[in-house]
Amino acid sequence: MNEIESIKFKLNPIITSDDGNKYEVIIQIPMALGWIEDVNFIIDSNVYPMEYFKSEDNMAYFKTNLYLETKAIYHYYFSFKANGNLMSLKNKDNEFKLSVNFDVPDWAKGGIMYHIFLDRFNRGSEKPMEEMERRNIHHSWNEEVQIGPDKNGIWNNDFYGGDLKGVENQLEYLKSLGVNIIYLSPIVQSQSNHRYDAADYEIVDLYAGCNEDLKSLCDKAHKLDMKIVLDAVFNHTGNDSKYFNEYGTYPEIGAYQSLDSIYSPFFRKHEENGKIKYDYWWGMKNLPECDGNSIEWINYITGKDGIIDKWFSLGIDGLRLDVADELTDNFIKLIRKAVKRNKQDGFIIGEVWKNPMRMNREYISSGQEMDSVMNYVFIDALLRYFKYADVHKLSYTIKDILNEYPEDTIKTLMNFTSTHDITRAINLFASNEFDYYGEWAWNLNNNDYNWCKNYSLTPEQYSEGKKIYETYVFTLNFLPGILSIFYGDEIGMQGMGNLSNRKPYPKENYDTELLNFFKHMGKIRTNEPFLKEAELEIQDINEKYFVYERYNKENKILVAINRSDEETSFPIPKEYNTPSKVYTLKNSKPGYLSPHGAVAIKKS
Repeated sequence: MNEIESIKFKLNPIITSDDGNKYEVIIQIPMALGWIEDVNFIIDSNVYPMEYFKSEDNMAYFKTNLYLETKAIYHYYFSFKANGNLMSLKNKDNEFKLSVNFDVPDWAKGGIMYHIFLDRFNRGSEKPMEEMERRNIHHSWNEEVQIGPDKNGIWNNDFYGGDLKGVENQLEYLKSLGVNIIYLSPIVQSQSNHRYDAADYEIVDLYAGCNEDLKSLCDKAHKLDMKIVLDAVFNHTGNDSKYFNEYGTYPEIGAYQSLDSIYSPFFRKHEENGKIKYDYWWGMKNLPECDGNSIEWINYITGKDGIIDKWFSLGIDGLRLDVADELTDNFIKLIRKAVKRNKQDGFIIGEVWKNPMRMNREYISSGQEMDSVMNYVFIDALLRYFKYADVHKLSYTIKDILNEYPEDTIKTLMNFTSTHDITRAINLFASNEFDYYGEWAWNLNNNDYNWCKNYSLTPEQYSEGKKIYETYVFTLNFLPGILSIFYGDEIGMQGMGNLSNRKPYPKENYDTELLNFFKHMGKIRTNEPFLKEAELEIQDINEKYFVYERYNKENKILVAINRSDEETSFPIPKEYNTPSKVYTLKNSKPGYLSPHGAVAIKKS
């Protein structure tokens, strides 16, 4: 063994009566290296000299004590001189990572999430839907989705009536997929079918059920060891809301009606030609923007008996923060405090599309805001790898995540099949309608809504896309993070582009073979619980195959993925020659990958 590799160190939190942020750092260096001096502990560019305190078994021991603020990620390493030569101890040329007083709920690590767009999943209520102004009701689950505005120019106002009871009735089905986290799109009273334009945060939308239905769903989900995460939209409300009340729908005076309204402080404003005007999210006049610095707004959401308290009192387990990058750091910190006072193991995941560590924000770095994020940067890179053999982007994206993100965040990144904002997974893999040079792998060449609405894969396209899609899901299944399934992706639901990806979940004529594949993936993930916490090491990424290893002290799995339509071979380390388990896809086997095949080999 190389002497430098035999260096050992430990960081011990010194738990005191007042806090757990004090650390004792000890390093033991082989005396065989020569005269050891100038030993330093360097953490986030701060240098702490270490004092010699003993020699034992040919090792020289040095230590230092320090206080570290609560933070999700610190980077550190050691430096010292041996016989006058400067040396450093790092982790494979990178700095080590440390979290202080930050950990993510264990139940979220390595989970399987099912993402439900509520209006389109399942209707559990037998009551007829009540006619409401500016809402169009589908009287049959099989009616065609409205894509674009209706005859009055209103968007997203057609409803099928998928509701909370409908989710509750499908809990056993979700359990059969291995799901332990249900992520619900917004459920509060709203003017649109997507409900990202709240009308009243305090009550469940009439078409989605009622507050008691949410409590009932949470109670029954918990009995099945499943958690409920709600989509929280705190950056904007709807214009047809009790807060803004543009149409006079509500009895109270809204902000639109008067600057003297009790709700006026909730919204951002600017001066224009000597008059006070409200701000609208991305200029959309149906989405007045909330003021994240407003004490009144912050208290309404995060204060005692506020919206977060109300939701958690009904049994929810976490929040997904919509457009988290447009919320202030202070607001997110107060959201976290509100979540944690309700449930210490409450989970917070944010919608952040780019690398959250490079946006000059605290997001997941401070340990005082979000636990994790939707993993758009990685999914984009993985899709480009499967579609265009973009080895470079996948390689550096994985390296960036492993080096820059907190460990617990990596274990809970939302790795999705697709989402309500992008093209359905099967369409992504089965067609060539995407912009190779677009910002994202799912950017379409054609954004015409009629084209999107009428686009349908041929049987041949579907079959070819399915082969790639299964390999993609197999890849995600063994990677760190949460495997998130957008409702219907497990049965091959189609949807080209945003809006047409939100069709009702089919009651018949779906892909049962693909469904069984997803159930198999869920069983594997459930039967290999060590994957929740296992480390990730990339072995090889090339134009033909992707090989990586997941490991902890007791277990190791080598995973190999063939992205090409040709058979190929790959090298296997000797330690995997007599595996305890082998999981295969498309008749692959250790050392051999069939076209779009995969294999996972567990060390005995």
